[in-house]
Amino acid sequence: MREAIILVGGKGTRLRPLTNHTPKPLLGVAGTSFIRHQVAKLMDAGVEHLVFATSYLASLFEDEFRDFSGDLEISYAVEEVPLGTGGAIRNAGQRLRGGSPDAPVLILNGDILSGADLRDVVRQHEAQDADVTLHLTRVADPRAFGLVPTDADGRVLAFLEKPKTPKECVTDQINAGCYVFRRSVLDAIPADREVSVEQETFPQLVAGGGRVYGHATDDYWRDLGTPLAFVHGSADLVTGKATSPLVGPPAEALIHPTATIHPTARVTGGSTVGPNAVVGAHAVVDRSIIGGRVTVAEGTRIHESVVDHDSSIGRESLLREVVVGCHSHVGAQNELPAQLRLSCGIRIPAQGVRVSGTAAACLTAH
Repeated sequence: MREAIILVGGKGTRLRPLTNHTPKPLLGVAGTSFIRHQVAKLMDAGVEHLVFATSYLASLFEDEFRDFSGDLEISYAVEEVPLGTGGAIRNAGQRLRGGSPDAPVLILNGDILSGADLRDVVRQHEAQDADVTLHLTRVADPRAFGLVPTDADGRVLAFLEKPKTPKECVTDQINAGCYVFRRSVLDAIPADREVSVEQETFPQLVAGGGRVYGHATDDYWRDLGTPLAFVHGSADLVTGKATSPLVGPPAEALIHPTATIHPTARVTGGSTVGPNAVVGAHAVVDRSIIGGRVTVAEGTRIHESVVDHDSSIGRESLLREVVVGCHSHVGAQNELPAQLRLSCGIRIPAQGVRVSGTAAACLTAH
């Protein structure tokens, strides 16, 4: 039996208010919850048993998959106290069924959209008789990440902290959030305490001569941890820049059959429009996510933004790189500044926020 673990216990604080009531992996991406894209990818890789390592709003994962049907058995491991990445893996490992100490176990971070071929990662792990194999991706600017240099054979040499100077950027390879563990190595992680695989498990394995290898690829990769990355990841799935078994042919937009789009409106850039949403005349929705039962009024322009469910945007408003929480209302002729996040239930009156050049914004909300 091929088994896998998905780490989905984080609170998703960088995505608030979207994650105030919904775990990050359950947010809608390209027409369905992000976690379902990952589950489909694991099933394509031959996984037969999957364990969710949960913590924050754990019961919602069981609700999401209560009616799931398919050739996949799902188990849940709830983390009652923070255990870190390693502790969460060890806790979830108690739900695994495979008995062989050499059996490979796939592990995915719950917020990474990746084009890596999981079968290839497992094949390399087995061919090199590795204890742990990490999928590595190359980034143009590695300063925001921990670095993972490897030798000519792909064996990991070290795990380096985020570089502070250009001289410390000895590689452009970073941990891509996908691993294959030998089952016996997973079981050796200390139980019932906080453990970081990045700072404790992996460095100790390398220092002790463990067989830790990197599988570096140039496949699509994006961490969906911020609102803008979240929006771009969804759009990339719709337009075909990224792929998922759950998304059809590349398109300019993914519009729910129950949504209403005025003939003069433009929905482009890989945008998604949710069930029973309404987009009015001459409105523009570009590379954005419009949730269920959202109303976008006439002449409004929404770019690279998220409008969560049951909200409304008044006529001739402008949103660019904005997050609007659920059950909110933005009145007519508002111009919201980039990076603004409106909490759930916020109401902004008509012309309550205007940003022109360097002029200050005036926000009246109640």
